Amino acid sequence: MAIHRQPSPTEGIRPLNFPENSPEGILETLYAILQKRIIRFLENVNKSKNHTSKDSSIQLPCVNMGKSKMYDGYKSFQYLKPGKDYRVYKLAKQVSRVQSQIIQLSRIEQERLEKILEKYIVISLHDHTTLYPEDPNLIIDCIRSGRTFIGYEGLAASGVDAVFEALYDGVGSIESKDPWAWENIIYQVGMFLSDLDHQDVVFLAKRVEDVLRAHENGKIAIILHMESIPDIGSNLDKIDVLYGFGIRCMGLAYSHGNVFCSGLAEKHDKGLTDLGYEAIERMNKLGLTIDLAHVSDKSRLEAIEASEKPVFVTHAGARALWSSRRMVADEALHALAEKGGVIGVEAAPHTTLTMNRMKHSIESVMEHFEYITNLIGIEHVAFGPDTLFGDHVELHKIFARELATSAVREALPEFKEVEYVDGLENPSEFHNIIRWMIKHGYSDQEIEKAAGANIMRILEKTWRN
Repeated sequence: MAIHRQPSPTEGIRPLNFPENSPEGILETLYAILQKRIIRFLENVNKSKNHTSKDSSIQLPCVNMGKSKMYDGYKSFQYLKPGKDYRVYKLAKQVSRVQSQIIQLSRIEQERLEKILEKYIVISLHDHTTLYPEDPNLIIDCIRSGRTFIGYEGLAASGVDAVFEALYDGVGSIESKDPWAWENIIYQVGMFLSDLDHQDVVFLAKRVEDVLRAHENGKIAIILHMESIPDIGSNLDKIDVLYGFGIRCMGLAYSHGNVFCSGLAEKHDKGLTDLGYEAIERMNKLGLTIDLAHVSDKSRLEAIEASEKPVFVTHAGARALWSSRRMVADEALHALAEKGGVIGVEAAPHTTLTMNRMKHSIESVMEHFEYITNLIGIEHVAFGPDTLFGDHVELHKIFARELATSAVREALPEFKEVEYVDGLENPSEFHNIIRWMIKHGYSDQEIEKAAGANIMRILEKTWRN
């Protein structure tokens, strides 16, 4: 789905002073790109007499790369008094937290990147925009405080127009110990939306046109995504309640399974339950897209068959390349494609490794992308990096039981653990995916599909529009 926009003005753009392939040269190029868009934005402001902003000022976005968004510097809960209304944490850096690589492009390739980000919709099929404390020892305390800090600056730097936001799924023990308890889920959703409502760059998407609007207006659409149906027992009406709160994509079960189906961590794969079939039917009727990232093999195949509408596997990889339960078998990939579904290739630490690349980086992630593309076609592949703002590796260690990391790693060969995934460390680096595809010879049409058009196709078929 191509969105064509008028070219930006070029007057007043300062020349580049650094070698084009140096880090400084890349940032200089992108700063020039940003200047162009600021000029265009200011021109539009002058034409529109009814334009207003919260502080009647326009600030330069804190953007280092990727498509610029009109980020005004807002930080989570700044409308409250720190230390009085909420506990203050020193939060992780949102951009350049670690020395993660930027895929370097030539001048011509850089110009092509700019045009692609201007023309096509870019969507992350799965990420956590949560901003965690810099000190991993404070992560649990921060989560239990109930406040979800959002990485607005990092999102503005990412190049994305929309993000499938997964909140604290799997680790959000706020009101009770079970992260999937109903009260924990509702608390997370409500707190997230409360903060979202106090700024104007990132907004909740409920319709396909909301994603289009984000792209056109330089904003970011958040698509709320639950990785599992919460603990609702047999009360399927609570799925309607979640839809009412703005949830638009939901898994059937997390790794440990539930009353709806088996999860990938369970040794005895029983597949879908009768209640699971009913849940699929209800989600299809509501317009709530189904995600099968964390279910068992049998559950995935049965759910693909049972759903009247195409489904997502929002964040996973190819088991043919890495024999983890977390990856998807070729049989399921074929079944997914035959029903028109899409898989998002993930990049959470120590997931999408391969036998060729046993040190996790963007290169191993993209090996999964290329394998799946060759297997089922690029029309069925997207990216759900599953990243966050903070020390993701330490978070996995802290919540090893809740996230079933031991089951995921069972029977795998030894591999080199990393401190971060080089090239895809957090959501701000999503643009690196587009850079990699440009560098490796993908056409604009292929990039358009994998970057967002494939996802949009599914939303048009599954959402109420």
